Amino acid sequence: MADTLDGAAVADRLRALPAWTRDGEEISREVRAPSFLAGIDLVGAVARAAEDADHHPDIDIRWRTLRFALTTHSAGGLTARDFDLAAVIDRLAGEHGAE
Repeated sequence: MADTLDGAAVADRLRALPAWTRDGEEISREVRAPSFLAGIDLVGAVARAAEDADHHPDIDIRWRTLRFALTTHSAGGLTARDFDLAAVIDRLAGEHGAE
């Protein structure tokens, strides 16, 4: 099981991910895809990355708006795994033209 990060470590990691916000023991980000199908393609890319990392985000799809949320349930809070996957999601969002 991964160790949870303290408040200072979470704040430090969030500075490197300015599109993400913290709400309790979760970080989240919304992106807007250029089209519905581009959004679905992005979700597929994130799903593949999540499977590779064995760490899975909550994903909400509302037409072209996607919301990704991360927490490490098994640790009971935020861990480095959440921030690592958030950085991958940011990269993939850019590759798929999402803002």
